[in-house]
Amino acid sequence: MKAIQFEQFGGTDVLRQADVQVPQPGSGQVLVRVRAAGVNALDGKIRSGALEAVFPTPLPVIPGFEVSGTVEAVGAGVTEVSVGDEVFGWSDTGAYAEYALATTVAPKPAELDWERAVALPVAGETAERVLNLLAVASGETLLIHGAAGAVGTIVVQLAAARGARVIGTAGPGNQDYVTSLGAAATLYGDGLVERVQALAPDGVDAVLDVAGKGALEDSITLRGGTDRIVTLADFRAHQLGITFATGGQERSAEHLSALAQEAAIGKVATTVTAYPLAQAARAQDVSDAGHIRGKLVLTVS
Repeated sequence: MKAIQFEQFGGTDVLRQADVQVPQPGSGQVLVRVRAAGVNALDGKIRSGALEAVFPTPLPVIPGFEVSGTVEAVGAGVTEVSVGDEVFGWSDTGAYAEYALATTVAPKPAELDWERAVALPVAGETAERVLNLLAVASGETLLIHGAAGAVGTIVVQLAAARGARVIGTAGPGNQDYVTSLGAAATLYGDGLVERVQALAPDGVDAVLDVAGKGALEDSITLRGGTDRIVTLADFRAHQLGITFATGGQERSAEHLSALAQEAAIGKVATTVTAYPLAQAARAQDVSDAGHIRGKLVLTVS
């Protein structure tokens, strides 16, 4: 099969298309004929070697954690899905490929295309996890840094569904987009504290930083301390006494299926920009640069 892999750490130029063996499902696994793969900021951080100290990666490796496609084979003990089912979920073997193994998958609703389905696993799990970690409740005000990205897009909507008021920071080109998700949009950068205070004169109850662009100090000022501030992206967190939320292990097919049903009927919106598998390096370049609207995905014909 064709797959994108890298044999050394570095820039996106280390990504190469290669012919590799199709993996075979073990106990509890399914083999998925990939139709779309999710691209996450974490992919670029792993590729660069920046996370080797905390996330060791044996080389060569196929990137990608999210997959949507058709079940081609099932391993021993698999009873929830069958060959031919359309599914999406988390890849065990790397999703930038024509085939991938997966353990946790959910049925893909017919109304949800491959690209929008693959936008849900990481963002959906992360959104639920951090909202619970922050204990966001109805009537509270949540500030999200990086509200236009894949995770931010879902967090805004799920927080609003809880009855929270959401303020989302984004670049100039994404202000209308963040507003369309149900948040009060504002620009990041100089003057952020004053802009947020104008939108929330009674203060903010919790802060989520998805962007990792140096907004933690402003967040502490707005909260009056470090309580109920979580970052997913700023590695200075521990120096400042702020919680850095690492990847969760709560990969629930049931929760993923429920989120997919909401996305299928338009209750949760997803926005995607797609690249063919052969342009994986281009997609990671865009991801590395930041300022993404919604989700980047790779399509596999």
